[in-house]
Amino acid sequence: MPFVNNRGVRVHYETFGKGRPLVLHHGTSGSGSDWVDLGYVDALKDDFQLILVDARGHGSSDKPHEAAAYELSLRSSDVVSVLDGLDLPKADFFGYSLGGWIGFGLAKYAPARFDSFVLGGAHPFAENLQPFRDLMPTDREAFAASIDKACGCLLKPAMRERLLNNDLEALRVLTQDRSSIAEVMPSMQMPCLLIVGELDPRLAHVKKCASVVPNARLFMLPSCDHVAGWLTHVEAITRSVKSFLSKVPR
Repeated sequence: MPFVNNRGVRVHYETFGKGRPLVLHHGTSGSGSDWVDLGYVDALKDDFQLILVDARGHGSSDKPHEAAAYELSLRSSDVVSVLDGLDLPKADFFGYSLGGWIGFGLAKYAPARFDSFVLGGAHPFAENLQPFRDLMPTDREAFAASIDKACGCLLKPAMRERLLNNDLEALRVLTQDRSSIAEVMPSMQMPCLLIVGELDPRLAHVKKCASVVPNARLFMLPSCDHVAGWLTHVEAITRSVKSFLSKVPR
Protein backbone atom coordinates (compact mmCIF):
# COMPACT_ATOMS: atom_id res chain seq x y z
CA MET A 1 0.00 0.00 0.00
CA PRO A 2 1.51 3.38 -0.94
CA PHE A 3 2.13 5.86 1.87
CA VAL A 4 3.96 9.11 2.37
CA ASN A 5 5.29 10.29 5.72
CA ASN A 6 4.42 13.88 6.56
CA ARG A 7 6.22 14.96 9.74
CA GLY A 8 5.65 11.62 11.40
CA VAL A 9 2.10 11.00 10.16
CA ARG A 10 1.68 8.32 7.49
CA VAL A 11 -0.79 9.27 4.76
CA HIS A 12 -2.21 6.56 2.52
CA TYR A 13 -3.15 7.12 -1.10
CA GLU A 14 -4.01 5.17 -4.25
CA THR A 15 -3.80 6.04 -7.93
CA PHE A 16 -5.99 5.04 -10.87
CA GLY A 17 -5.90 5.85 -14.56
CA LYS A 18 -3.57 7.94 -16.67
CA GLY A 19 -3.57 11.53 -17.81
CA ARG A 20 -3.84 14.89 -16.12
CA PRO A 21 -3.32 14.48 -12.32
CA LEU A 22 -6.50 15.00 -10.29
CA VAL A 23 -6.54 14.65 -6.50
CA LEU A 24 -9.80 13.31 -5.02
CA HIS A 25 -10.36 14.12 -1.34
CA HIS A 26 -13.25 12.61 0.63
CA GLY A 27 -15.38 14.09 3.42
CA THR A 28 -15.44 13.53 7.18
CA SER A 29 -15.60 9.84 8.20
CA GLY A 30 -14.99 8.70 4.62
CA SER A 31 -11.93 7.43 2.76
CA GLY A 32 -10.44 7.35 -0.70
CA SER A 33 -12.23 4.06 -1.40
CA ASP A 34 -15.58 5.88 -1.36
CA TRP A 35 -14.75 7.39 -4.75
CA VAL A 36 -14.38 3.86 -6.13
CA ASP A 37 -17.59 2.48 -4.63
CA LEU A 38 -19.70 5.42 -5.76
CA GLY A 39 -18.50 5.27 -9.38
CA TYR A 40 -16.41 8.45 -9.53
CA VAL A 41 -13.24 6.53 -10.38
CA ASP A 42 -14.86 4.60 -13.24
CA ALA A 43 -16.28 7.85 -14.64
CA LEU A 44 -12.98 9.77 -14.49
CA LYS A 45 -10.09 7.31 -14.80
CA ASP A 46 -10.02 7.31 -18.63
CA ASP A 47 -9.27 11.04 -18.64
CA PHE A 48 -7.19 11.61 -15.51
CA GLN A 49 -4.54 10.17 -13.24
CA LEU A 50 -6.70 9.98 -10.13
CA ILE A 51 -4.99 10.34 -6.75
CA LEU A 52 -7.22 9.18 -3.90
CA VAL A 53 -6.02 10.41 -0.53
CA ASP A 54 -7.03 9.06 2.88
CA ALA A 55 -7.02 12.14 5.12
CA ARG A 56 -5.22 11.80 8.44
CA GLY A 57 -7.68 10.31 10.90
CA HIS A 58 -9.36 8.28 8.13
CA GLY A 59 -9.01 5.12 6.11
CA SER A 60 -5.55 3.55 6.20
CA SER A 61 -3.77 6.77 7.20
CA ASP A 62 -2.54 7.37 10.74
CA LYS A 63 -5.14 8.54 13.24
CA PRO A 64 -3.69 10.90 15.86
CA HIS A 65 -5.83 11.65 18.90
CA GLU A 66 -4.37 15.13 19.51
CA ALA A 67 -6.32 18.13 18.29
CA ALA A 68 -3.14 19.95 17.22
CA ALA A 69 -2.49 17.23 14.63
CA TYR A 70 -5.53 18.39 12.66
CA GLU A 71 -4.59 22.00 12.01
CA LEU A 72 -5.64 22.97 8.48
CA SER A 73 -2.06 23.72 7.47
CA LEU A 74 -1.04 20.16 8.38
CA ARG A 75 -4.01 18.60 6.61
CA SER A 76 -3.18 20.64 3.53
CA SER A 77 0.47 19.62 3.68
CA ASP A 78 -0.59 15.95 3.63
CA VAL A 79 -1.94 16.45 0.11
CA VAL A 80 1.21 18.27 -0.98
CA SER A 81 3.31 15.43 0.47
CA VAL A 82 1.41 12.94 -1.68
CA LEU A 83 2.10 15.05 -4.78
CA ASP A 84 5.77 15.21 -3.79
CA GLY A 85 5.83 11.43 -3.34
CA LEU A 86 4.51 11.04 -6.88
CA ASP A 87 6.94 13.64 -8.28
CA LEU A 88 4.03 15.79 -9.45
CA PRO A 89 4.74 19.54 -9.44
CA LYS A 90 1.07 20.43 -10.04
CA ALA A 91 -2.38 18.85 -10.11
CA ASP A 92 -6.06 19.68 -10.15
CA PHE A 93 -8.04 19.14 -6.95
CA PHE A 94 -11.56 17.80 -6.32
CA GLY A 95 -12.69 17.71 -2.70
CA TYR A 96 -16.09 17.21 -1.11
CA SER A 97 -17.21 18.58 2.29
CA LEU A 98 -14.09 18.14 4.50
CA GLY A 99 -12.18 17.69 1.26
CA GLY A 100 -13.56 20.96 -0.07
CA TRP A 101 -12.53 22.80 3.08
CA ILE A 102 -9.03 21.34 2.76
CA GLY A 103 -9.12 22.59 -0.83
CA PHE A 104 -9.55 26.13 0.48
CA GLY A 105 -6.62 25.39 2.80
CA LEU A 106 -4.52 24.36 -0.19
CA ALA A 107 -5.49 27.59 -1.95
CA LYS A 108 -4.11 29.42 1.08
CA TYR A 109 -1.00 27.36 1.88
CA ALA A 110 0.02 25.83 -1.48
CA PRO A 111 -1.66 27.70 -4.35
CA ALA A 112 1.27 27.20 -6.74
CA ARG A 113 0.72 23.42 -6.70
CA PHE A 114 -2.80 23.48 -8.17
CA ASP A 115 -4.15 24.45 -11.57
CA SER A 116 -7.79 24.42 -10.47
CA PHE A 117 -10.15 23.50 -7.65
CA VAL A 118 -13.46 21.64 -7.64
CA LEU A 119 -14.94 22.21 -4.18
CA GLY A 120 -18.18 20.52 -3.16
CA GLY A 121 -20.35 21.33 -0.16
CA ALA A 122 -17.69 23.57 1.39
CA HIS A 123 -16.80 27.18 2.14
CA PRO A 124 -13.95 29.02 3.93
CA PHE A 125 -16.05 30.83 6.54
CA ALA A 126 -16.10 30.09 10.27
CA GLU A 127 -18.37 27.19 11.20
CA ASN A 128 -19.59 25.44 14.33
CA LEU A 129 -19.32 21.69 13.67
CA GLN A 130 -21.30 20.55 16.70
CA PRO A 131 -24.06 19.11 14.44
CA PHE A 132 -21.43 16.81 12.93
CA ARG A 133 -19.98 15.87 16.32
CA ASP A 134 -23.52 14.96 17.42
CA LEU A 135 -23.41 12.19 14.80
CA MET A 136 -20.37 10.63 16.53
CA PRO A 137 -21.43 9.12 19.87
CA THR A 138 -18.88 7.04 21.76
CA ASP A 139 -21.05 3.92 21.63
CA ARG A 140 -20.62 2.02 18.34
CA GLU A 141 -24.25 0.87 18.18
CA ALA A 142 -25.40 4.45 18.65
CA PHE A 143 -22.93 5.53 15.97
CA ALA A 144 -24.36 2.93 13.56
CA ALA A 145 -27.89 4.15 14.26
CA SER A 146 -26.75 7.74 13.70
CA ILE A 147 -25.17 6.83 10.34
CA ASP A 148 -28.24 4.91 9.19
CA LYS A 149 -30.51 7.81 10.13
CA ALA A 150 -28.36 10.34 8.29
CA CYS A 151 -27.63 8.30 5.14
CA GLY A 152 -30.08 5.39 5.17
CA CYS A 153 -30.18 3.30 2.02
CA LEU A 154 -27.95 5.74 0.11
CA LEU A 155 -24.80 4.04 1.40
CA LYS A 156 -23.15 1.16 -0.42
CA PRO A 157 -22.62 -1.79 2.00
CA ALA A 158 -18.81 -1.48 1.79
CA MET A 159 -19.02 2.24 2.57
CA ARG A 160 -21.23 1.59 5.58
CA GLU A 161 -18.80 -1.02 6.89
CA ARG A 162 -15.88 1.39 6.55
CA LEU A 163 -17.84 4.12 8.31
CA LEU A 164 -18.59 1.83 11.23
CA ASN A 165 -14.91 0.86 11.49
CA ASN A 166 -13.79 4.47 11.98
CA ASP A 167 -11.69 5.42 14.98
CA LEU A 168 -14.43 7.33 16.81
CA GLU A 169 -12.07 9.15 19.16
CA ALA A 170 -10.03 10.42 16.20
CA LEU A 171 -13.22 11.47 14.40
CA ARG A 172 -14.42 13.52 17.35
CA VAL A 173 -11.01 15.16 17.77
CA LEU A 174 -10.65 16.05 14.09
CA THR A 175 -14.18 17.43 13.77
CA GLN A 176 -13.22 20.81 15.20
CA ASP A 177 -15.02 24.11 14.87
CA ARG A 178 -13.49 25.99 11.95
CA SER A 179 -12.02 29.45 11.96
CA SER A 180 -12.58 31.65 8.94
CA ILE A 181 -9.99 31.70 6.16
CA ALA A 182 -12.27 33.78 3.95
CA GLU A 183 -9.36 36.13 3.25
CA VAL A 184 -8.05 33.54 0.77
CA MET A 185 -10.96 33.97 -1.66
CA PRO A 186 -9.83 37.09 -3.58
CA SER A 187 -6.42 35.49 -4.14
CA MET A 188 -7.87 32.37 -5.76
CA GLN A 189 -7.10 33.33 -9.35
CA MET A 190 -7.13 29.72 -10.61
CA PRO A 191 -10.39 28.38 -12.13
CA CYS A 192 -12.77 27.07 -9.47
CA LEU A 193 -15.94 25.00 -9.71
CA LEU A 194 -18.15 25.18 -6.61
CA ILE A 195 -20.71 22.37 -6.24
CA VAL A 196 -23.55 22.48 -3.73
CA GLY A 197 -26.94 20.92 -3.16
CA GLU A 198 -29.97 23.16 -3.36
CA LEU A 199 -30.98 22.01 0.15
CA ASP A 200 -27.49 22.03 1.67
CA PRO A 201 -27.32 24.17 4.84
CA ARG A 202 -24.07 25.57 3.42
CA LEU A 203 -25.78 26.87 0.27
CA ALA A 204 -25.78 30.57 1.21
CA HIS A 205 -22.09 30.52 2.11
CA VAL A 206 -21.17 28.65 -1.09
CA LYS A 207 -23.12 31.20 -3.14
CA LYS A 208 -21.24 33.99 -1.38
CA CYS A 209 -17.97 32.24 -2.29
CA ALA A 210 -19.02 32.09 -5.92
CA SER A 211 -19.56 35.84 -5.90
CA VAL A 212 -16.13 36.60 -4.38
CA VAL A 213 -13.72 34.04 -5.87
CA PRO A 214 -12.55 35.68 -9.13
CA ASN A 215 -12.75 32.71 -11.52
CA ALA A 216 -15.49 30.64 -9.88
CA ARG A 217 -18.58 29.09 -11.37
CA LEU A 218 -21.41 27.55 -9.36
CA PHE A 219 -23.01 24.17 -10.08
CA MET A 220 -26.15 23.47 -8.04
CA LEU A 221 -27.67 20.03 -7.52
CA PRO A 222 -31.48 20.35 -7.47
CA SER A 223 -33.41 19.00 -4.50
CA CYS A 224 -30.24 17.67 -2.80
CA ASP A 225 -28.98 18.14 0.72
CA HIS A 226 -25.35 17.98 1.86
CA VAL A 227 -25.10 14.19 1.60
CA ALA A 228 -27.53 13.02 -1.08
CA GLY A 229 -26.04 14.99 -3.96
CA TRP A 230 -22.57 13.49 -3.61
CA LEU A 231 -23.94 9.96 -3.13
CA THR A 232 -26.60 9.91 -5.84
CA HIS A 233 -25.73 12.48 -8.53
CA VAL A 234 -22.40 10.97 -9.59
CA GLU A 235 -23.13 11.16 -13.32
CA ALA A 236 -24.16 14.83 -13.21
CA ILE A 237 -21.21 15.78 -11.01
CA THR A 238 -18.57 13.94 -13.04
CA ARG A 239 -19.97 15.32 -16.28
CA SER A 240 -19.71 18.83 -14.88
CA VAL A 241 -16.19 18.19 -13.55
CA LYS A 242 -14.96 16.85 -16.90
CA SER A 243 -16.47 19.78 -18.78
CA PHE A 244 -14.92 22.24 -16.33
CA LEU A 245 -11.46 20.68 -16.39
CA SER A 246 -11.43 20.44 -20.18
CA LYS A 247 -11.27 24.26 -20.21
CA VAL A 248 -8.53 24.62 -17.58
CA PRO A 249 -5.11 25.39 -19.09
CA ARG A 250 -2.40 22.89 -18.19
